[in-house]
Amino acid sequence: MGFIAWLIIGGLAGWIAGNIMRGGGFGVLGNIGVGIVGALVGGFLFSLLGLSAGGFIGSLVTATVGAVVLLWVISKVKQS
Repeated sequence: MGFIAWLIIGGLAGWIAGNIMRGGGFGVLGNIGVGIVGALVGGFLFSLLGLSAGGFIGSLVTATVGAVVLLWVISKVKQS
């Protein structure tokens, strides 16, 4: 997958996760950052579970799940 596709998936995943977790996005760069890190987290979690998702939609789902988990962990750390 190309660099532009990574940015698009990262931005979409970050925006979706932001809407799920706190009701809003984080701006374009924030969404991309959350989405890309979320893609890494999601890929790691999916591999632990033995799951595999391919294509644009699969990558978007993986990145979104990872971004939601990432934002949940960050919210728990901030509460401590």
